[in-house]
Amino acid sequence: MTDSATVAASLRAIRARLDLTQEQLAERLGVSFATVNRWEGGSNMPQKAARAMIAALAAEAGIDMNEPGAGAAEAAAQVTRRRIGSRSATPSTKPMEQMLWDAACSIRGEKDAAKFKDYLLPLLFLKRLSDVFDDEIGRLAEEYGDRETALEIAEGDHALLRFYLPPEARWAVIGGRARYEWPDDAQGRSTRPKDIGEHLTRAVRAVVRQNPSLSGVIDVVDFGAERNGERDINPAKLRAVVETFSDPRYRLGLADVQPDFLGRAYEYLLRKFAEGSGQSAGEFFTPTEVGLLMAHIMRPKPGEECHDYACGSAGLLVKLQLVGKELDPTSRVPLKLYGQELTAESYAVAKMNAIIHDMSVEIARGDTMINPKFRTADGRLRTYDVVVANPMWNQPFNPDVLAQDPLDRFRTRGGVTTGKGDWAWLQHTMACLNDRGRAAVVLDTGAVTRGSGSRNEDRERNIRKWFVDRDLIDGVILLPDNLFYNTTAAGVIVVLSRRKPAARKDRIVLLNAARRVRKGRPKNFIPEDAIRPLAAAYLGGEPVEGEVAVITRQQAEEADYNLSPSRWVGPVAGGDKDDLRDILDRFAAIVVAEADISRHVGAALARLRALA
Repeated sequence: MTDSATVAASLRAIRARLDLTQEQLAERLGVSFATVNRWEGGSNMPQKAARAMIAALAAEAGIDMNEPGAGAAEAAAQVTRRRIGSRSATPSTKPMEQMLWDAACSIRGEKDAAKFKDYLLPLLFLKRLSDVFDDEIGRLAEEYGDRETALEIAEGDHALLRFYLPPEARWAVIGGRARYEWPDDAQGRSTRPKDIGEHLTRAVRAVVRQNPSLSGVIDVVDFGAERNGERDINPAKLRAVVETFSDPRYRLGLADVQPDFLGRAYEYLLRKFAEGSGQSAGEFFTPTEVGLLMAHIMRPKPGEECHDYACGSAGLLVKLQLVGKELDPTSRVPLKLYGQELTAESYAVAKMNAIIHDMSVEIARGDTMINPKFRTADGRLRTYDVVVANPMWNQPFNPDVLAQDPLDRFRTRGGVTTGKGDWAWLQHTMACLNDRGRAAVVLDTGAVTRGSGSRNEDRERNIRKWFVDRDLIDGVILLPDNLFYNTTAAGVIVVLSRRKPAARKDRIVLLNAARRVRKGRPKNFIPEDAIRPLAAAYLGGEPVEGEVAVITRQQAEEADYNLSPSRWVGPVAGGDKDDLRDILDRFAAIVVAEADISRHVGAALARLRALA
């Protein structure tokens, strides 16, 4: 065991024989995971004492240290097969959250917490690009015989790949697990970067040169930036982030993570670290199961045009594409997807998601309510077959702005709302639908009840009446509480349709999804195997005890346009009731939320005092 290649082969053989992960092997050897990773990658040679411990483990495993190479290839294959075989059909978000937490802790103190995401997201996307690139090279290797040949062919024809990564930008090179010979410049001087910060900046810029569509998405941060003669992020801490992302448990290939992985990562960073930036209150990430439920209800068809005017990370558009392919796997006609997003960070993540998923998508940046970007040649709103959205709940709008809307989206569709903007979003949604269009929009539960039963005139109730009277509301789905990260409150999906089938005319389907919920920490969730049955129950349009009610327009009028499913769909007799633990959990969540609000109010008051 005199060279790094022999050590690497021996370690892989030991892990295969003893069925150990790298982390478990590190524990047996009394070293860090990163150290074992470097040894197996051949970039480091263990010291004498460590080599003795490795030899002892090899003896335990019955491996001849003088000839480990004979079983090294098969050992590596076993490790790979075990990793692939252990992947869940629906990858969990827990490893992703642990990875981001570990990475953020690596630069804690270097940057304000609210700025973590600005550095971690481009790195995360670069790692994602690299792992997908490796997947595609593996696919080509199966076709052409070996990896070297596949790389040569990819170098000659970049169109064979979703995107091409130059060698210096591949994660194995960035992480020091593969060698790269940096060329000399015109004066014969080496171009090797002086540290990891400079390497990362040059890597993302090299990626953009090969993939111009990524300009302004991945190259927004200079990892080697200096201020007052000091690096913004210490290279040693930046290297720790790279080491965290290099952990094989956190592989980000096409089969390793959930479809909207990048959106989930962005949401997690916002939720965990960005409270101080004042942005998190406006960021409502749609849980994966809710997005899939909406997509299964919309049932997009090949070639249909679909729009999300508050698209965030484009997660709902991703779900539409996934469900569209599931419903018609042989179709070669893609969905035509359009999204608009206000915040720069979410816009960048949406662009990343579009590229990763081969989506035929146009994404524009801007405030949809004030300046919707997708217009016809004569300046009118473009219309679509499908609209999905999760706009900011209870968003305040200036009624004067809505009353003077140049596109006339509100006055002619029930009037201008006051205070909360939920129905303004639904009015905009209706303006975006073509003659056969349908939509699913997530809102606060109050949107379907406010004003009903009041003796006073209420504009929200009047707008609901306008929609019901014109038979535009296909249904309302009540989601379980504590499902969304930014709030413990329940939400509703309001489903609109311009062309209802005959069996659903003058009827409204109300579905209560509460009994499908599973308790989780910190958030509840709807299990994957419940999503299709829920969609089928809704689309079936027949009453189901404890879950689905179907009311007529007359019944809605008699209820003063209260469309809350909980009014019409009661719990099944003998069903599960909340136990004491659940009640205490909810109480604890309320206490935490109250403390957060108090902290934010205190901080705001402190800033006001400082300005006074």
